[in-house]
Amino acid sequence: MARLPILEFPDPRLRTVARPVAAVDARIRKLADDMLETMYEAPGIGLAATQVDVHERLLVLDISEEHSQPMVLVNPVILSSEGSQVYQEGCLSVPGIYADVTRAERIQVEALDRDGRHFALEAEGLLAVCIQHEMDHLAGKVFVDYLSPLKRELVKRKLAKQKRLADEGSEDAA
Repeated sequence: MARLPILEFPDPRLRTVARPVAAVDARIRKLADDMLETMYEAPGIGLAATQVDVHERLLVLDISEEHSQPMVLVNPVILSSEGSQVYQEGCLSVPGIYADVTRAERIQVEALDRDGRHFALEAEGLLAVCIQHEMDHLAGKVFVDYLSPLKRELVKRKLAKQKRLADEGSEDAA
């Protein structure tokens, strides 16, 4: 398995709408495995293929504390949603930034699993939030899109400053 580079906001590739996966084959299974490894190492609880610059409808997640319940959703579709909840979200593509986002409280989703088998799932709470967050990535949307334009601009500035400081630190170490 390999750790994949994660695109960071405001990289324009995060705005790419993912196309459906044509077939769940060895390439997709390897990508899912690499994405899980990348997500665990980052560390995070969800990762969409868009975030690793692969623009296909694939996401992985694991909300368990022990990293023992990995899930792979290929070509996910939300069939229904109800209720409303506010969760403080973060994102591997927007490091160090957290904000309250309102999402559906319960969703029903269908997808293909790692082996290409169809399944349906009812999710609520954190699992529902995570699926919706990752599906937004597949649609070219980032959680900061839910923020006001002013807050979004502040996020861009903070990330630019973090990157500048990190680059200066790596130059000093060289």
